[in-house]
Amino acid sequence: MSIASDMLRGNTDMIILAHLTQRESYGYEINKLIQEKSENRFELKEATLYGAFRRLEEAGCVSFYWGDERTGARRRYYRITPEGREAFARYRREWAEAVALITKLIVQENGLKEER
Repeated sequence: MSIASDMLRGNTDMIILAHLTQRESYGYEINKLIQEKSENRFELKEATLYGAFRRLEEAGCVSFYWGDERTGARRRYYRITPEGREAFARYRREWAEAVALITKLIVQENGLKEER
């Protein structure tokens, strides 16, 4: 699964923004959801996850606030910004274009039939 993991890691920002389009969340919860959705085949390392949050924050794609520590550990909650929604839409378009191009290259170069 190393190639697939590399491809997923290259799209960490898009994956995080996808989760934040649904609801505000904190890093640990997002990572657990990624594990669940991938059936435990993919997990972000903590450094990768929080590096992505820093990058997204610096780009204006996410903002954060501190949760209420009375309900447990003090958590840093992230929310997507309007700029983040635009970035997510752009990432999705780029992803669709990349998938279409790679599929076309595989079909043409290897004579494989497209699977559906």
